[in-house]
Amino acid sequence: MTETAHPLDPLLRPASIALVGASDKPDSPGQVLARMVFESDYAGEVYPVNPRYRKIQGRTCYPGIESLPATVDHVVIALGNPHLESALQAAIAHGARAATIYSSGILAQDSEPRLGTRLATMAKAAGIMICGINGMGFYNVKHNLYAGIFPRAAEILGGGISYIAQSGSAFTTLCHNGCRLGFNLCVSAGNEIVTTVADYMDWSLEQPDTRVIGLFLEAVRDPAAFVAALDKAERKGIPVVILKIGKSPLGASMAVTHTGALAGNHAAFEALFRRYGVIEVNDFDEMASILMLLQSGREAADGDFAAVFESGGFRELITDQAFAVGVDFATLQEATVQALKQHLDPGLEAENPLDAWGSHHRFEERFEACMDLLMQDPNVAAGAFISNLRDGYYLSEAIFRVVERVSKKTCKPIALATCYADLANAGICRQAHTARIPVIDGARETLHAFRHLFEYHRFRRSRSQSSERLQLDPATVSAWRQKIQSQATTTLDETGSLALLQDFVLPVVEHRHVSSRSELIAAARTIGYPLVLKTAASGVNHKSDSRGVFVNIDSERILLERYDDLCARLGPDALVSRMIGDGVEIGLGTFNDPQFGPIVMVAAGGVLVELLSDRAVAMCPVDAPEAERMIGSLRANRLLQGVRGKAPANRAALVDAVVRVSQIAFELQDCIAEIDINPVVVVEHTALAVDALILRGKPGAPCSG
Repeated sequence: MTETAHPLDPLLRPASIALVGASDKPDSPGQVLARMVFESDYAGEVYPVNPRYRKIQGRTCYPGIESLPATVDHVVIALGNPHLESALQAAIAHGARAATIYSSGILAQDSEPRLGTRLATMAKAAGIMICGINGMGFYNVKHNLYAGIFPRAAEILGGGISYIAQSGSAFTTLCHNGCRLGFNLCVSAGNEIVTTVADYMDWSLEQPDTRVIGLFLEAVRDPAAFVAALDKAERKGIPVVILKIGKSPLGASMAVTHTGALAGNHAAFEALFRRYGVIEVNDFDEMASILMLLQSGREAADGDFAAVFESGGFRELITDQAFAVGVDFATLQEATVQALKQHLDPGLEAENPLDAWGSHHRFEERFEACMDLLMQDPNVAAGAFISNLRDGYYLSEAIFRVVERVSKKTCKPIALATCYADLANAGICRQAHTARIPVIDGARETLHAFRHLFEYHRFRRSRSQSSERLQLDPATVSAWRQKIQSQATTTLDETGSLALLQDFVLPVVEHRHVSSRSELIAAARTIGYPLVLKTAASGVNHKSDSRGVFVNIDSERILLERYDDLCARLGPDALVSRMIGDGVEIGLGTFNDPQFGPIVMVAAGGVLVELLSDRAVAMCPVDAPEAERMIGSLRANRLLQGVRGKAPANRAALVDAVVRVSQIAFELQDCIAEIDINPVVVVEHTALAVDALILRGKPGAPCSG
């Protein structure tokens, strides 16, 4: 055994390997495994193990692990479930430091603890890594070790993508198909009884050739390690692309039955991904497209998109799609416009996006000059030549040569792209991969890829702009921790919730708690009409559902009538507050995710919270720039800017409210489970919390300091 630089080296880059269950039986998993390893250029020692054979594919075969002539780093166990326990025990006794197990780990007649748990306990006690169970193995493409039991593609291209999938079919979808993605590592993680996605990520992040990490993710089994891996990727500037499944209730339940792990709250994943700049995609085409752009390691510059076409119709199609997807075309500098005019045929406009076809005369020279000028423009962040490329077509071959030459003259990302997927262009794609030029099929896939590229660049730029974190008064934090600790009920009533917010310098609507007609009359005269009257009965959290809210009360007579009604139905405890005039209603709240901690959410408020899917989430705490980005991502943002003659709302006050609430949730996360402020009414001069409810963490449980 050799000294290793990373704890996972014995698993993913072993100096020697034993293949337990290797076979010569045609089309058996053991034969596929042996052939795959023997016929590669793996430089380490390989020992087939099977008592039924003396030789396998011309190599000496050993009857058991104990009979091997040397201690191996890694034991691959290609056996059925009944034999896994004894095989792993033998590997541990042998001194192996890693194992790969393909079988499911499920026995028809099993005892407690179950086989999978017993295998995990054994491995963890021995300190060895395991790929699996219930997986398809791994390919260390750079070092030519293909440890799998299903036939692989004849050629898997090498490159800078580390791809980790929690599904065997998802594993093969990318690495067994196509000729545009280049990998250094592909892993089918299986049920991760020892080694998790986070461990594979950490190993990949230490490889000098890793340019991007792609994940097909059902669940996170080690949240702390996963967050640490995302943080490491962000610090190293290595983008992470994730296809997260289990977003729907049915999909989440399927994740449990498939892997035995909870899919988790997707809102929490959204917040986590926002914090670390993760690129989340929705399907394999979208994933492959952005991986193509990122695998070269080129970063987008400041600016927007540029595109060249040889078709006016394609240009109009892409322009429409770009508007729908949210990709902006760069505004060209005047010098670029004037230079373009020198190369365009009469009737063509010097603009972006650019139709550069004109006539056949010297078209390749014209294409190159135009593409080069666009990529040189300071307002262009990245670009593409969009044409339906096909092999053996002189125009497509010329366009490839143009992009290849321009690519050598710029550091900006540049791609070939098409408007249709089913094209006969495998030859061009292979040439392009060798030249490190992405070829992306489909208008939407192309535009989504560039949108992700630009968003990642903006994230990287925003992270370089430090912002001072809000500091809450420690004495106030301590005092409220003690108050919440002494709380007997699961919720703070609205009076207590508003008091907490007010103590942390968050503006709240003027209000009074009353328990009698006389107290109500006095409070109303102090606050002034119009008023809002709400029940403060214990246990009534959703007041509107209980007909416990009356608004726009403009006289003492109506106020007393409404109060008498509340008393008869819900009791005398009530809250009377000032009626706030026209303003933008925003929902603001937090919840504690069991995996990733407190999450803050800002959304369209009032009844729109439930009617519209207009919200943004982030991990607590957030700073002012992050709060600004969250608010800016809402459709309700247009209301804050002022519409139909209304003055703009006080955006800075709302930003401050988001920051403060996120900090409260962060510092009191051991005591507060949820904060619900709906709405915060944002007017011209301030942002007021009008209705609030705070749910404590564990009723009666002590709060830690």
